[in-house]
Amino acid sequence: MKKPWHAAIWGGVVLLLFVLLAGCTDGGGGNDLVPANAAEGAARKIVVFDSTVSQTGQNAKMGKTRSARVKNLPLINATVVMATPADVQALLTQPGVLRVEDDIVVNASANPSARRITWIKPPPPPPAEALPWGVNKIDAELVWDANHDLVLDSGANTGAGVRVAVVDTGIDLDHPDLAANIAGGYNAISPSRNADDDNGHGTHVAGIIAALDNTVGVLGVAPQASLLAVKVLNRRGSGYLSDIIEGIQWSVNNGADVINMSLGTTSNVQSFHDAITAAYNAGVVVVAAAGNSGSRDNTVEYPAKYPEVIAVSATGTNNVIASFSSRGTEVELAAPGMNVPSTYMGGGLKTLSGTSMASPHVAGVAALIIASGVNGVENVRDRLHQTADDLGAGGKDNLYGYGLVDAEEAATGSQTNP
Repeated sequence: MKKPWHAAIWGGVVLLLFVLLAGCTDGGGGNDLVPANAAEGAARKIVVFDSTVSQTGQNAKMGKTRSARVKNLPLINATVVMATPADVQALLTQPGVLRVEDDIVVNASANPSARRITWIKPPPPPPAEALPWGVNKIDAELVWDANHDLVLDSGANTGAGVRVAVVDTGIDLDHPDLAANIAGGYNAISPSRNADDDNGHGTHVAGIIAALDNTVGVLGVAPQASLLAVKVLNRRGSGYLSDIIEGIQWSVNNGADVINMSLGTTSNVQSFHDAITAAYNAGVVVVAAAGNSGSRDNTVEYPAKYPEVIAVSATGTNNVIASFSSRGTEVELAAPGMNVPSTYMGGGLKTLSGTSMASPHVAGVAALIIASGVNGVENVRDRLHQTADDLGAGGKDNLYGYGLVDAEEAATGSQTNP
């Protein structure tokens, strides 16, 4: 007997919903694939070894426990494992094991709504090219478009030749405002897959840095900088620390001059600091979102809180700090972070708020500084500090740091009226 037509349609709808929901159950962390040989009750841990222990030695020491290897982290001479509490105790007795740390979950630093799964409708035809208010506020366009016609000036500094790694949810690899600037990518969550964005956050960040000049959409701070798409956060905007560390290593190994990290955690994990230090020592400028923990002082999150990182707070069109923006002695610069329009997954545009949006403004300016011929992390940092437009209390303060980043003065050494 045939089913009624309405029952057949309903069954198809249920099946479709099941498929869609199944594709969204990737958990809170970045890589939820559990090794088949993981013991019951095991959790993800980062096992850090001293510099004398080779990978072969690490494998031998782990072989004395029931721990199951997930991945290696050569940047900090560590291995990620699934381990039970008994395994952890056994590993800590092994010579050469420095410590065993939780592989914590880190989140994107946009407002919470930006971390939800978003069902994107096919985007309408892209609008005519417009200069985002944030790019205009920091005078970035005066570096490469002195006559304000939205056409890059011949011979101008556009950030060309500088590689900026977006360590985030990936980048929409086919986005018409970004594709030509994407110079490579890596998926630390699933290395067999590409770094395409399934959340939207990383694509938004990338557009602030380097949306290109193509008559549609938006323009980025450094519109000809090269982007490295490094996917370390999943579709919910969260990921394991070990995936982030692996993404940092890939960025360093693939010639990143600047790393932008619009993500954060309140947990201070030594392995995170070690990875950041390794990138800093390799000559990479690391810029990070201060966090969205509100108006209380001393709320800057990690990695922005680490001294090797340039921590960025968020401001609005009126140059006043956003109510959600974290603040503290670690803040070095402020940048636009409220209602910022930029590229989004699916080839479209979207307006988002958060220190996630402030950090890439500074990363883009760092690219312009490097393209101008300034070398060395601290030289770039000093240029950013010295040319910032002081806001709030006189001198460096806990809200704005040295002030609002000024792209024109930082990249050219001169200041003109917008």
